[in-house]
Amino acid sequence: MTIFSKIIKGEIPCYKIAEDDNFFAFLDINPLAKGHTLVIPKIEEDYLFNLDDETLAGMIVFSKKVALAIGKTITCNRVGLTVIGLEVPHAHIHLIPITRESDMNFGNAKLKLDKEEMAEIARKIQLAFSI
Repeated sequence: MTIFSKIIKGEIPCYKIAEDDNFFAFLDINPLAKGHTLVIPKIEEDYLFNLDDETLAGMIVFSKKVALAIGKTITCNRVGLTVIGLEVPHAHIHLIPITRESDMNFGNAKLKLDKEEMAEIARKIQLAFSI
């Protein structure tokens, strides 16, 4: 069982943004930017492109809804999307608020945000998602 599966089951705490029957979105605990969010399928699959077409399409549509909520909440030019998939063996999409392309560089220093700030960011994005 991956760490992401444990997050879905509530065995590991997270800053949840949104959830439906098939997908789960939560803040990255090592963010490149405030609002950096991970979107994962609830099924455990290592590689995004091993997902069946219906699940992959649904994940993109769910990610769009999350990205729009992030964009309403976090000051940025766009919400970038990237798939790397090497960090955790569970398919996932990174949604990162950006003002320039270099903001998507995973070699950049990660932000250090306290629990209260992470919770507040998650709360604001949740509210925007539910509108």
